[in-house]
Amino acid sequence: MQKKTNKNNQPKSNGAVKDNPKNQTKNKKAQDSGKRSYRKNFSKNRNGSAKKYRKPAMIDETPVRIAFLGGLNEVGKNMTLYEYKDDMFLVDCGLAFPDPEMLGVDLVIPDFSYVEKNSDKIKGIVITHGHEDHIGGLAYLLKTVNIPVYGTKLTIGLIQGKLKEHGLLSSAKLNEIAPGDVVRLGGFEVEAIHVNHSIPDAIALAIKCECGTVIQTGDFKVDSTPIDGGMIDLSRFAQLGDEGVLCLLSDSTNAERAGYTESERKVGESFDVLFRKAGKNRIIVATFASNIHRVQQIINVAYSLGRKVAIIGRSLENVVNISAQLGYLNIPDNVMINADLINKYPAEDIVVITTGSQGEPMSALSRMAFSDHKKVEIRPNDYVIISATPIPGNEKTVGKVVNELLKLGAQVIYEKMYDVHVSGHACQEELKLIMGLVKPRYFIPVHGEQKHLRKHAMLAEGMGIGTENIFIADNGYVAEITNQSIKSASPVPAGRVFVDGYGVGDVGSVVLRDRKHLGQDGIIVVTASVDYETGQLIAGPEVISRGFVYVKENEELIAQARKVAEKALETCYYSNISDINAIKGKLRDAVSHFVYEQTKRSPMILPVIMEV
Repeated sequence: MQKKTNKNNQPKSNGAVKDNPKNQTKNKKAQDSGKRSYRKNFSKNRNGSAKKYRKPAMIDETPVRIAFLGGLNEVGKNMTLYEYKDDMFLVDCGLAFPDPEMLGVDLVIPDFSYVEKNSDKIKGIVITHGHEDHIGGLAYLLKTVNIPVYGTKLTIGLIQGKLKEHGLLSSAKLNEIAPGDVVRLGGFEVEAIHVNHSIPDAIALAIKCECGTVIQTGDFKVDSTPIDGGMIDLSRFAQLGDEGVLCLLSDSTNAERAGYTESERKVGESFDVLFRKAGKNRIIVATFASNIHRVQQIINVAYSLGRKVAIIGRSLENVVNISAQLGYLNIPDNVMINADLINKYPAEDIVVITTGSQGEPMSALSRMAFSDHKKVEIRPNDYVIISATPIPGNEKTVGKVVNELLKLGAQVIYEKMYDVHVSGHACQEELKLIMGLVKPRYFIPVHGEQKHLRKHAMLAEGMGIGTENIFIADNGYVAEITNQSIKSASPVPAGRVFVDGYGVGDVGSVVLRDRKHLGQDGIIVVTASVDYETGQLIAGPEVISRGFVYVKENEELIAQARKVAEKALETCYYSNISDINAIKGKLRDAVSHFVYEQTKRSPMILPVIMEV
């Protein structure tokens, strides 16, 4: 049997991906016998012959270890490491967006130090879906550890786009898998299971080793009428539950929400009503760039009403282009127009799909709201629909954008007013459904803040899972699981690494503290020249202020600060202090003390001493 290759003509990790017997209609033996070879019951030997899948004996007392490198007690940068004996593999490698106090930071990625330390043991990484919080850190990981990557068709397509930007595409080992496929990674067999989410091609994972089966759901919900037509494979979860599941790791994002998550189709129905209600006004819809189902429904309704569609936002353009090329978006002929042509059409003929549903300062919608966008100027009566729920912490920024849009005369529709958004994550009844089908011995809530994890644990208790069998983890925790127990092992490094421009990891807590200090109180630079041998003052000192006070209105304060600095330097000279660092310290202390007495402020004091 010929080895599968990816688009880079690279072998699929020496045949590690087994064929999906659901697709083996070309297998002559199976056709002749009139029997369908189900992946659920059969896998393949290396020589291609079918063998009955045997449930692990589950008597091995070697524990399976699960290390959480990101995604717990936070939203984003999901990353999990599985270890059994001498074999390891990873699940997901995401990023998080910076908090407001992370001044100047562009992205936050997981700490890869533990992965790098064990790089010789890691057999690959499996990606559950194509959202940034699951793939956004992958390019940075592959720069340090070039391991095989496994994901579904759309997920691999989105990853290729990212790796191309980083110049890594030619060297990456990308392997495309489909639901039902099994990947052998050392002592692990990892099966992909189809689930519903807010992006196509999302999968859960059934991870099997001699110790037992662990299921990690990834991000999921139960949608009985999904846009792509493929409902979550509940029957496979039930089969695995009947075979015996050692541990379940389940998405906790909506653990606080009762009931069921609405179907994505409900949003499409709302768009149809709202687009008609917009009348002859221009429509602008802001949504997550990766929500392909949402984009498809916007295009469908716009096309049915005879409107043209323009895409604005670099990330959205990339995702739409990749999804259309791979067949995940069905775009009718002549419906899409270039963003440069928006103003050449009447308002009633235009729908703009854009990014910025979270109020990000540099996003397209935010720049429109503040009249700073090159191609779109908000006009009175523009009909703006924000099709997303603010991520916790983003409420103020979203509210600010809404207020600015209203000031410009736009009509703004957002999630709380109409059904213009549904979540991609399971609510309580769906979470309980999965627990009931899987019947795990142990349970670990993942993907969420502490309140989500705790609430999910309470749901598990209500489903009959004992508290001693529930493990609430944090980043850096390691769960050690056998058939007899689940316990915490020695923690591993799992901090945050900041990406600032091209710099990765060169911005730490000290730098952020300095940036915050500069942003709050400004800086005073004191420069002077001293004799190299004696330390006697030759020139200066000069006092330069930035972000502290307006110099022209505070010339007397600056002059007094100069005298204080001069006195401090003279004191050092007469005290025979010649060490340059000691002189800087005395100068810094004197000026800082004077400025605080005069203003009750503490700007950063930066002494610059030149020895002549």
